[in-house]
Amino acid sequence: MIQVLVVYYSQQGSTRDMAVEIAAGIENVVGCEAVIRTVPSVSSKIESSSASIPQSGDPYVELSDLKDCSGLALGSPTRFGNMASAMKYFLDSTSSIWLGGELEGKPASVFTSTSSLHGGQESTLLTMMVPLLHLGMVISGVPYSVAAMANTKSGGTPYGASHWNPAEKAVVLSDEEKKICQAQGKRLAQLAIKLSD
Repeated sequence: MIQVLVVYYSQQGSTRDMAVEIAAGIENVVGCEAVIRTVPSVSSKIESSSASIPQSGDPYVELSDLKDCSGLALGSPTRFGNMASAMKYFLDSTSSIWLGGELEGKPASVFTSTSSLHGGQESTLLTMMVPLLHLGMVISGVPYSVAAMANTKSGGTPYGASHWNPAEKAVVLSDEEKKICQAQGKRLAQLAIKLSD
């Protein structure tokens, strides 16, 4: 069984909802298993730290999860056109993985959510790809052959799945956004199988 890792950071739940849909797409591919992990928040208080195990929700990602995976989907909400500091903090801890070349040649994809309509979804996705390229990963997007890409009225880019959740409103993923997430997960899993051969 090939494991495809889905790592996300989410505060309001939208990015986690996307992670679940991407995982569903991964598991639609025979021989693939989705492993969902999150990253802890970063505190501005120097004496504050998170517990090593979250009180609820998905487990925190460990470097061993990266070593064991055959593919990676990385998701973060947008912060000023870039990934959230919690995700960047985690990626900054992967030097040993980089030195060992343990992600080289494995496929990766990215996804994001924003609370403002033009809040930097595409720039976030593009900047999330940069550390993955440094780690030697093969980047995969979402092709326009995915029908929902032509029909979406909210999220969805060729760089990766996206979602718009206006501030102070609980907007669930649209049908198109779910389809794009699932298609992205399926494509990532298919590539993981091909590249693991």
